[in-house]
Amino acid sequence: PLFGWLVSRFPRRRIVPITNLFFAVNILGFWLLLLANPEGETRRIAAGTFFVWVSVYNLFVVSIFWSLLADLFREEQGKRLFGFIAAGGTAGALLGPTITAVLAKPLGPLHLLLISLAFLLLATTFAIAMSKTASSLGKAVPEDGDGDGDGDGDGNVDGDSEDRAIGGNPFAGAIETLRSPFLIMIAAYILLLTATNTVLYFQQTEIISKAFASSADRTQFFALIDLVVGLLTIGIQFFGTGRILTKLGLGFALVALPIATFFGFAALMVSPVLGVVVAVMALRRASDFALANPARGVLFTTVDAEAKYKARNFIDTVVFRGGDAAFGWVYHGLKGLGLDLVAIAALCLPVAAIWAWSGHLLGNAHKDCINKE
Repeated sequence: PLFGWLVSRFPRRRIVPITNLFFAVNILGFWLLLLANPEGETRRIAAGTFFVWVSVYNLFVVSIFWSLLADLFREEQGKRLFGFIAAGGTAGALLGPTITAVLAKPLGPLHLLLISLAFLLLATTFAIAMSKTASSLGKAVPEDGDGDGDGDGDGNVDGDSEDRAIGGNPFAGAIETLRSPFLIMIAAYILLLTATNTVLYFQQTEIISKAFASSADRTQFFALIDLVVGLLTIGIQFFGTGRILTKLGLGFALVALPIATFFGFAALMVSPVLGVVVAVMALRRASDFALANPARGVLFTTVDAEAKYKARNFIDTVVFRGGDAAFGWVYHGLKGLGLDLVAIAALCLPVAAIWAWSGHLLGNAHKDCINKE
């Protein structure tokens, strides 16, 4: 609701800077709080609060960035370029752990927060520059398809609309989602993504915890998985995503991840061992980052500004994180009933199949939106 109020009251070009600066102040506040409390109960509470905050922050800032992209790019531009842009996120996912590994001991874990703060402020600077550049181009080149150069016909941002607040109420994100069949389909797709992701996460954790005795070995192994996933993802994003989205369409990209997950659960049913779970998680995460995520970004290029910012944020945070929590309880409930990894994987097969069908329907719905325009 707080973000909904921000979007309602401030011009679109200020939304990302204000939100990022809010989080920058949060980071600085956590650094000061933890610095002032090196030990004891206060530090324990602050550390727990910081952990929860990070779980929201990492979804929030990415969500509003994709909202900005959907505002600045047309649908056909998104298909061509969102893969390359997403590669920046993958490169950051490789750079961040590298910086942490190198500087964690010399600086100490706490002071790494200041590096995060610096990167967030730098990203905010680029976001401001993006909006200014797109605004000037939108005024100079009337590519909106209706001849007036206002950007309304294709998602381009014009200077006048950027200086106006979107309006509406703080709860419009939820309201917009619930009254739009198209947005409900996106929310359902995200919910099924979260369901399968949560189950695979717990299965991965259970298998790896049995395979490695020490936390150091597990940490090293997870780092290796992240490295493999990052390299595979960035390769697909640079050389494959644009071609797949433009040649095969959004429907293919949205269905690829559920299909990969379906066969992953089938493999875990046959052989729930370390090598299989690693291969499944690596393939799934690469498919998500390289195909499904850019495709979801393109979906929002065809909706209005309120849906781009408010509804997208609601789906990416409330639906995603709420589904994560809910299906975590479901998984542990199934374990409590005595079901093993094989049985749970079998139960997830129809879920993955329904998810694939929802991706197909969502791709068709996006085509309908384009045709109506």
